Amino acid sequence: MATSPDRSDTDRPAHDATDQDPDTPFDHYAAGGWGSLRGVSEAFGESSSSTRALKILSKLNKPGGVMCSSCAWAKPAKPQTFEFCENGAKATLWELDTRRADAAFFAAHPLADLREMHDHDLEKTGRLTDPLRYDPDSDTYQPVSWDDAYADIGAELRAMTPREAVFYASGHAGLEASYLYALFARAMGHQNLPQSSNMCHETTSVNLQTFIGTPVGTCTLEDFDQCDAIFFFGQNTGTNSPRFLHVLKDAVKRGCRIVTFNPVRERGLIEFVDPQNPIQMTVGSATQISEKYYQVRPGGDIAAIAGLMKCVLDAEDAAPGTVIDHAFIASDTTGFEETAAAVRAMDWADIERNAGLSRDMIAEAAEIYLGAKNAIGIYGMGLTQHVNGWLNLGMLCNLLLMRGNIGRPGTGISPVRGHSNVQGQRTVGIGEKSSHMPADKLRELFDIDPPAGEGLNAVHACEGILDGRVKAMVLLGGNLVRALPDRDRMERAWPRLRLTVNIATKLNRTHLTPGQVSYLLPCLGRTDEDVQASGPQAVSMEDSLSHIYGSIGTASPPGPKVQSETAIVARIAKATLDPNPKLTWDDWIGNYDLIRDLIAQTFPDKFADFNDRLFEPGGFYRGNPARERVWKTESGKAQFTPPTTLSALGEETTADGKIMTLVTLRSNDQFNTTIYGFSDRLRGLEGSREIVLINRDEMARLGLAEGQKVSLVCAIDDGHARRVDDLTVTPYDLPAGCIAGYYPELNPLVPLSYHEKNSQTPAYKGTPVEIVA
Repeated sequence: MATSPDRSDTDRPAHDATDQDPDTPFDHYAAGGWGSLRGVSEAFGESSSSTRALKILSKLNKPGGVMCSSCAWAKPAKPQTFEFCENGAKATLWELDTRRADAAFFAAHPLADLREMHDHDLEKTGRLTDPLRYDPDSDTYQPVSWDDAYADIGAELRAMTPREAVFYASGHAGLEASYLYALFARAMGHQNLPQSSNMCHETTSVNLQTFIGTPVGTCTLEDFDQCDAIFFFGQNTGTNSPRFLHVLKDAVKRGCRIVTFNPVRERGLIEFVDPQNPIQMTVGSATQISEKYYQVRPGGDIAAIAGLMKCVLDAEDAAPGTVIDHAFIASDTTGFEETAAAVRAMDWADIERNAGLSRDMIAEAAEIYLGAKNAIGIYGMGLTQHVNGWLNLGMLCNLLLMRGNIGRPGTGISPVRGHSNVQGQRTVGIGEKSSHMPADKLRELFDIDPPAGEGLNAVHACEGILDGRVKAMVLLGGNLVRALPDRDRMERAWPRLRLTVNIATKLNRTHLTPGQVSYLLPCLGRTDEDVQASGPQAVSMEDSLSHIYGSIGTASPPGPKVQSETAIVARIAKATLDPNPKLTWDDWIGNYDLIRDLIAQTFPDKFADFNDRLFEPGGFYRGNPARERVWKTESGKAQFTPPTTLSALGEETTADGKIMTLVTLRSNDQFNTTIYGFSDRLRGLEGSREIVLINRDEMARLGLAEGQKVSLVCAIDDGHARRVDDLTVTPYDLPAGCIAGYYPELNPLVPLSYHEKNSQTPAYKGTPVEIVA
């Protein structure tokens, strides 16, 4: 476990970005650097596919190569020599695994035995190679032919009413398979298309549309070359999007000032050493990323931003007409006066209490914002996964709009997405709303009458499973049972489903919870060569900054029976739907260019000349109206949002009570629910994931000892008991009233009903719990 270097209080500037509690674990080395290189080399050491992996990694995230299956960060037009990060290398090597979980493996391992394995070990059994059907008599998956699997799945789906089926997508599948999946659902007669964004950034998709008329962020890479300040809220760049650190390093070097608000001190936003810079790696010093780093209380972002806005209003009062962009506000926005009045009326004592920050700290940050001509707001799930996540986002929009910091070069608001194509899947129609896929185009192109009513998102689908309304779950990737809130309840309900279909590359825990009829279908990964009737195929995806890229896999598939995601989706659709001469599934399987032509016809404003632009360096930009100050809102203007509360929590906790606010985290050795290993190097933590992090003052207040075993109990009383046992108390630098632990291990503590009010995004970053010794 890493510890900090000796340092006296007099040596430590107040509120400095490196102001760390020296008496708790942390990694005192900068993000990147030798630690990142060691992480990559260790991943290679565990891999049995190093030779071909080196070839793929050399072209990873470059035109004509493979687009990383890890995060959704942008791929620059002029890539670095190595345009991948530690986690990108891990994800690539994980997929290139030469081990095989084949039919013989499953015949020898009943599901009851597999459930005793750790999630990490399940995926380490290797790539799936055979289509399988669950046999309840032997409690094993048994081989089945593809033709029989498709025929049976189609028959099961046809026997249901359309709304009894749910089609989930994990965010990995390319635009081609995703478009066919969305088309299949609507041709069948439902829009039950939940997606992994339902559990992370759906707060953005729903609420940003209301505030500025777009469901996605407004920035492009070029904006980071022109901004003067970047404000981060609830985002861990060092673990979740490490290639972003190169952009931030360059911005700092030219004078951009970065301010971070986050309950957890994350090394990537404190300092960074570029592993591709020999001078910095040897004799140079680390780049300090955040000039100011404030450990805001969980749920306290509303209060912190309210304080920033009060400072802006005070500066305007002191120098009228010179601070706030009155011309922009008058021409392009609505609701400013009401919002300003609500902020002015807020008491600083209430702001400080809810933010967990002093007025002086907030004023320091405000000075940086006021000194910037161009400012960008960046955020992650620390902002979206709250009951009042809508207001978190609204307040950040307010702050930016006050000085015209949306819709100009060097400005904007952007979430940093997680899964590699989670944003793109929404763009091509995966979603529960009619607006996600235009009905008029579907009628024109395919002669189908799509459903008018909205479908089920992830939370509503789970409610349907619990009460029996949902009969079938088809999962295009992912590990949904493990990722869901209220996991214990969902795991008990899952086997009551009539049909479960899992399309996957590797074994995970969701596959061990079969329905009455259950299939496990092996698919190609992003790195695998995909050869169809017309030859090798490319797939495509969209990054966090709305750019589209083509990707071509070159690795040998894990077995001759493995099929592409696109082919599997199309063949299930063909087996389920009545014949329709305009639904030419076989043609689309044989040539993905035809699917991209359909995408361009369905969404002509975003995908014109799709095939011609597929391998454009840096991707092609599909556009964003808010970037051009075209506001696709109800009023036709950007919307200021008056704050109605100072806390994003559904149930506010206090530092002197027994109830603590739980924040769930991903480690440096994981991606979503995939656990690569047990090293959380960037937080100075090693070994067990069954831990609860808490600061030493709170340990003393609650009578807890380091290393003590405790349980966490959900403090929401809705008739369902939620508890996780056998967690080890681990001191860590966190705000008062806050504890933290790993996702997905602590998901059972989060009620299905405890979510952001407009989007139903689970409140993983603000759940009230009690520690039971």
